[in-house]
Amino acid sequence: MASKDITLAFTGASGAPYGIRLLQALVAAEYNVHLLVSSAAKVVFKTEHDISVPGSPEAMQTFFSEYCESREGQIRVYGKEEWFSPVASGSAAPKKMVICPCSTSTLSSVATGASNTLIERAADVVIKERGQLIMVVREMPLSSIHLQNCLTLSNLGVTIMPAAPGFYHQPKSIDDIINFVVARILDHIGVEQDLMMRWGYDHKN
Repeated sequence: MASKDITLAFTGASGAPYGIRLLQALVAAEYNVHLLVSSAAKVVFKTEHDISVPGSPEAMQTFFSEYCESREGQIRVYGKEEWFSPVASGSAAPKKMVICPCSTSTLSSVATGASNTLIERAADVVIKERGQLIMVVREMPLSSIHLQNCLTLSNLGVTIMPAAPGFYHQPKSIDDIINFVVARILDHIGVEQDLMMRWGYDHKN
């Protein structure tokens, strides 16, 4: 039976609504979420989603658990230097990880194996253990540096999934645009979703 544990990281790129919708979807799908939140991500969440994320990992865990109406212990939050957490070791870390949104700073750090923070270390662990890592990069335009980092990681098996919503489903709201990106992420990690109709299934001749 496939594990229903996953690591989810929020970083300081624009795109907080993608991250929180993904967290809600994973909770609804009964995944156990190991959540990592950078300092910059807290600023972005306040700016883009009007969410004031608490400072300590314990308070964040309570906050996100209540916000997503998760069961007790379903969301576990770790500090940026909590090196004894499960996500820091190949013997314990979930085999799946999504960084959403992913800043180009995080992209660079993971591409070079920096591992200066727990987010970077967790990503490094998934790569070395041949797990599944998805990085939802949010930046435009992309410089040659960014593109080279994307290529480096793609060659290692990482899925680079820019937050680039399509419009063929004729979105009527911002929620529809958010759901498009989150639905594609869920598809790639094998989570059933009904956020978006698949291409061709709602086509009328």
